[in-house]
Amino acid sequence: MCWLYPTDYRQQRLRHISAPRALQLWRTSSMGHLGALFLLLVPLTCCQIWGAAGHSLPSCSDQQEFRCSDGSCISRLNVCDGHKDCEDGSDEQHCGHLSCQNDEFSCRSRRCISIRFCCNGVDDCGDGSDEAPDVCGSSPSVQTSSKCSSSEFECGDGECIRQSWRCDHSQECSDGSDEENCDQNECEVNNGGCSHVCVDQLMGFHCDCPDNMKLVGDSYCEEVDSCLERDVCDQLCSHRNGSFACDCHQDYLMDPSSGECRAKGEEAQLVFSSSKGIRSISITGAEYRTPPPHLAGPGPLAALASNRTLYWAPGGRGAVYRVSVDGKLQDSVLVLEVAGSVSGLAVDWIHHLLYWTSVENGSVSVGLLDGSAHRRLITGLDEPSAVAVEPLHGLLFWAQRGGSPKIERSRLDGGDTKTLVTSSIRHPVALSLDMPRQLLYWVDEGTRSISRVNLDGRQRKIVVESNGYLDRPFGLAVFEGFVYWSEEVTRSVCRASKHDGNNLQILLSNVSSPGGVVVLQPVLQPDGPTVCGHSRTPCNHKCVVDLLSESPQFSCTPPEKGQSKPEEIPSISRTVPAPSLPDPTFAGILSLIMFLSVLLVGVALWWWREEFRPSRSLTEQSFSLKESQDPLIVQGPHTCPVKETLLKLDLEGE
Repeated sequence: MCWLYPTDYRQQRLRHISAPRALQLWRTSSMGHLGALFLLLVPLTCCQIWGAAGHSLPSCSDQQEFRCSDGSCISRLNVCDGHKDCEDGSDEQHCGHLSCQNDEFSCRSRRCISIRFCCNGVDDCGDGSDEAPDVCGSSPSVQTSSKCSSSEFECGDGECIRQSWRCDHSQECSDGSDEENCDQNECEVNNGGCSHVCVDQLMGFHCDCPDNMKLVGDSYCEEVDSCLERDVCDQLCSHRNGSFACDCHQDYLMDPSSGECRAKGEEAQLVFSSSKGIRSISITGAEYRTPPPHLAGPGPLAALASNRTLYWAPGGRGAVYRVSVDGKLQDSVLVLEVAGSVSGLAVDWIHHLLYWTSVENGSVSVGLLDGSAHRRLITGLDEPSAVAVEPLHGLLFWAQRGGSPKIERSRLDGGDTKTLVTSSIRHPVALSLDMPRQLLYWVDEGTRSISRVNLDGRQRKIVVESNGYLDRPFGLAVFEGFVYWSEEVTRSVCRASKHDGNNLQILLSNVSSPGGVVVLQPVLQPDGPTVCGHSRTPCNHKCVVDLLSESPQFSCTPPEKGQSKPEEIPSISRTVPAPSLPDPTFAGILSLIMFLSVLLVGVALWWWREEFRPSRSLTEQSFSLKESQDPLIVQGPHTCPVKETLLKLDLEGE
């Protein structure tokens, strides 16, 4: 498009422009264009850098994380839990949720209950979703109701028994009320306590499940995980067309003959406490080593694999000691003293924290590994007996062995508590995690068995049943394809298959009062992100743990000017190294910075050359330009300025 100017006016304006002035204006115009171009490139490049940093997402772990449709990663524990954890809600799509009737409430646990059971002060769903504030509001319920759960029948005297025991021709209630009115349809009342299908019978009823689900206990149905149901793979498992394919995590190698996953690197050690101190053997029992003498006494153990350090609480001492496996410390170092005895220990190797349980105090406590700060985290528990921690997903687990035995979990700060196991559990004494498969194992002295569930409390299975070496178990550990435990009656340290309890081996016998058991191998404590960030906004600064606030705080804190080094940070906090940006992101940003630098240098050199080189044909003498002498104006029927910017700049200057 051409701008048309009256010829006389244009000539009148140009007669006053000298040749040096014209050249200067032309240079100014050119530099203006280049400057504008540069100013345009800078914000675009910054946006690209910011976008690369903000949208660069770590790859999701196929076994532990779920990839949202927008590319972000969330824990698989949060998939199909009734809450949208992905911003696009893709974690709650294709979940196959049960379709409840109009007069029923749909629980987060995929259970349907009668709408009249909502907000009655009883956890009828089993996950608390029917009593949640978003359903019931902020006002507490004033209704009074049975203390029995939806899967239980309340006798006339208030006793709770299993629903399946009602009308089974056997009197379980002391008043016989469980065998009364048996001609009614029990399924019409709260669906018989069944999570899915209630089948009424002439006498009594039973719960059933849809296809691809199985009955857990008497009343609850859960989806079947074919891989865990068959339990044929040590670690990674995929099920296609009726067959199973096994694989191992990157820190393991598959044995071509057995298909078992073997850890890379150094040989693992099995370390245990006893009345004669701490001892260690190889995981096959082939070697036996006794570290330098330390304090004696069986008690729970925990390990920090990065520096081969043990944390040990000898029974009845009310103290936790630090011990070097390699004997670099000639004596045990007292880390902290606590009120009451310590029944369970666990090390958070990511945030460098120590968690422990106390039966007398009914609490789970947390402290820094150096013992400089500690506090009670969860209180009011009924004889907590064991603790375990999974810091990669920010999860804490503990067991109670009191009047109502159970296993629960929470975040590392003690919030968001969830009950995982309540039935068929009597006296849990130890917990351990199978990190590659994300399963939680426990040993139960009351049932003389070792069982496991996934980290959401599902896919429960009894792994090892009473075999003569589970009468009084103490410690528990999981490594590769085995579970390891200590047993006081037979004074032995044993192992068996973590899948089915087969291949029982007595690794060591005649041990004087064996206590806690731990496997020491670096792959059991892999590196990972802190809980200060998440998959979409990782913490690129310092993850600071504050134990003296109202509740423990994990905050991503940018460094301040003149801030002291991490080792000089006060004992109330702990600085955790932040993960670096992914390599592709860093390489892209570096390339853009180099490109901008070269461009800037080139523009500067061009400007310097044009500004200071001598003119060729123009002189300092001013002269008037006639129409035929104007090199910037093209004559014709429709006269158009070739350098429109020159005229505009001159007009603005006038």
